[in-house]
Amino acid sequence: MSDLFITDPFITRLDANQSDFAARLDQLLAWESVSDARVADVVEDILQQVKTRGDAAVIEYTNRFDRRNVQRMAELFITAKQLQAALSQITSEQRRALETAAERIRTYHQYQLQSSWRYTEADGTVLGQQISAMERVGLYVPGGKASYPSSVLMNAIPAKVAGVNELTMVVPAPDGELSPMVLAAAAIAGVDRVITIGGAQAVAALAFGTETITKVDKIVGPGNIYVATAKRAVFGQVAIDMIAGPSEILVICDGLTDPDWIAMDLFSQAEHDEQAQSILLCPDADYLDKVEMAMQRLLPTLSRQAIAEVSIKNRGALILVKDIAQAIAVSNRIAPEHLELSVAEPENLLPQVRHAGAIFMGRHTPEALGDYCAGPNHVLPTSGTARFSSPLGVYDFQKRSSIIMCSPAGASELSKVASVLARSEHLEAHARSAEYRIK
Repeated sequence: MSDLFITDPFITRLDANQSDFAARLDQLLAWESVSDARVADVVEDILQQVKTRGDAAVIEYTNRFDRRNVQRMAELFITAKQLQAALSQITSEQRRALETAAERIRTYHQYQLQSSWRYTEADGTVLGQQISAMERVGLYVPGGKASYPSSVLMNAIPAKVAGVNELTMVVPAPDGELSPMVLAAAAIAGVDRVITIGGAQAVAALAFGTETITKVDKIVGPGNIYVATAKRAVFGQVAIDMIAGPSEILVICDGLTDPDWIAMDLFSQAEHDEQAQSILLCPDADYLDKVEMAMQRLLPTLSRQAIAEVSIKNRGALILVKDIAQAIAVSNRIAPEHLELSVAEPENLLPQVRHAGAIFMGRHTPEALGDYCAGPNHVLPTSGTARFSSPLGVYDFQKRSSIIMCSPAGASELSKVASVLARSEHLEAHARSAEYRIK
């Protein structure tokens, strides 16, 4: 079976105990970050045009890139009546699914709400932290024939739970096409305003504001390379959620889960796009063979076979490990977006997992449930950023302000300390300001 540990035409096979494993793993994980010079130049021009020309530039780019024939900005706004009408355009089964998912997402995120707090010291000085929601947030949703209602729910509901005053959704409508499912999701999630614009021009309008679009405090939501590049460019002018890389799944299996299940779990990410990554770690070489055979058999049954096949061939891997402990170590090295623990006792492994965006525990918890309706957010850190980043949540739409209220006695004592430190930094006005409060 040694031939299995060189690159296979269908999927890469690796052995975590071979001398070149670290180098081969790094090569497998390598992914070029978003954007290039040409894209950056195009985006910079669009940002400048929208910043200086406002609505006129937004209309011009929308007509050009989305093949629209819009004369006034009002034509790009979706009315509340249209949003509600979308609920009747979808099937009752689709509406129930959206409402069930929305309720589960809302319930989960309500547990994330942070509260203001304070404490009082012996001399009467009060210290604390005030939690407040952002006022305005912009949500970018891919549009056209593509339908991503789950993206609407996952981004909008945490913002509304946090107490965001005004949530503006932008969604492109190329050739005037809009998904009723996306609009229905916006209605269910409580989006305040929907504007049918997309691309870098939509990001610019949200970041800078125009005559009819109010500047937001934060922009969230996925988009293409132009959207991602624009978000990166306006960061600092506004906050952004993250610059996401390709979707990823890493499965740790003990070799006892149905191979078809694991094969389809791997495909659930591979079908996203050609750059998506699907990796399986297992200590049983025979089981890896079974999963590979299942993948070869099931791949032709996928409607997105062409995409999944490229993803699996170029970025997928089946990795033989010595034991489950080594599998956890490799997983922590990768820091995957989605981690499935398809083992008998996943709870026993949980304390050892240091880095993962979301952890799916047990054989009956496929990653796909997290994408849609389990409750936790599906906006997750990718490309190893789970080492220092977290899933999108209510906390991303809340701000913290420090509270300091000194009593006269407390001010006197603290001012003595502040005076010494300020003068050691040669900041005389700081010191004298504090010294005025010394009794």
